[in-house]
Amino acid sequence: MQRSRRRCNGTAMGSIVLDLRPGLGIGPFSLGMPISEAFAQIEQQPNIYDVVQVKYYYDEDPLRLDIVISFPDHGFHLRFDPWPQRLRLVEIFDVKRLQMRYATLLVGGPSTLATFVAIYALFGPTYPGIYDKDRGVYTLFYPGLSFAFPIPSQYAECCHDREAELPLEFPDGTTPVACRVSIYDASTDSKVGVGASMVKACVPPLPAHSLYMEEVRVKLGEELWITVGGQRIPFGASPQDVWTELGRPCGINQKQVDQMVIHSASDPRPRTTLCGDYFYNYFTRGMDILFDGHTHKIKKFVLHTNYPGHADFNSYMKCNFVIYISGSFDQDVNASKCALTPSTQWEQVKEILGDRGRAAIQTQGSTSNPFGSTFVYGYPHIALEVMKNGYIATVTLFQS
Repeated sequence: MQRSRRRCNGTAMGSIVLDLRPGLGIGPFSLGMPISEAFAQIEQQPNIYDVVQVKYYYDEDPLRLDIVISFPDHGFHLRFDPWPQRLRLVEIFDVKRLQMRYATLLVGGPSTLATFVAIYALFGPTYPGIYDKDRGVYTLFYPGLSFAFPIPSQYAECCHDREAELPLEFPDGTTPVACRVSIYDASTDSKVGVGASMVKACVPPLPAHSLYMEEVRVKLGEELWITVGGQRIPFGASPQDVWTELGRPCGINQKQVDQMVIHSASDPRPRTTLCGDYFYNYFTRGMDILFDGHTHKIKKFVLHTNYPGHADFNSYMKCNFVIYISGSFDQDVNASKCALTPSTQWEQVKEILGDRGRAAIQTQGSTSNPFGSTFVYGYPHIALEVMKNGYIATVTLFQS
């Protein structure tokens, strides 16, 4: 699935210069950054990143392939691991379109060819690279950085099948020109080039005590336990309690109308009554907390998976929740067969919770969500919004 984020007149192709940081990233994009931070960088510079495409494998399995942010006018991709949604690989697929700056020197772009001689002079000596005879490509490696050079068939004998000599020049005096550049984390000492070796690029480890993708454990009908900081937030907690545990919310929004009250036969409120409830939005934690407008106590939690293809994609970071249906609240999720996580699919949910039959249909209109409706299934203490591909989009937790 491919989705263009923006299309308008803007910067001409090849007119930008980005700092090349081997093993770290390029320009404002750093390896390991969450996808939401990458979009924030894009939004801050709309005249530079004026044509942006988002590509992902939505229809069947959103965790199968990378989420890719592509800049076709500038010739490079950002590849995000689909599970943690963090940048694992920068791939410059058209070196003639993007000019890169390393130290004080430029390489690539329409005016500065990224030849083998120029690369070697700029980055210095390195070990012999690898020649892929099937692709006819020679890849030169530096820590966290690789350059791929196409080798004309008539000069294939200059390279060996595996480790090859440095093909600085061909017999006719010409030198290869890079067709692809890869920037990746160097901590695993992997060699990431073209083709199958691209999967070797791993997301760099999170800094110690990072709150990103912190595990949020849920005991249904009772509380949330955030494992990194050790915070426990029960139903019925006050706004002051939440501020103390989680800090200032990213946003506070009034809930204008309770759309589900019409389905509750026991709720005495008139169906036209405006709802005084309000949300604390913690976008960077992937959750919303709903307070009762009269008692000012927590009545619901909403957890977001941030899957592409959902209307709220990129509004929240991914919440790494573990919802225990039975068993110990503190047990290892890998040891529990009765736990729901962001990777749980609807068929697995039915095995754990049972089949609830027909679902409520939720839609936000074709303009805001061109991928259509989602399905809401209700169980005691939990409601699951499920996408058409069978993955959970949001989880709503409540006491009764």
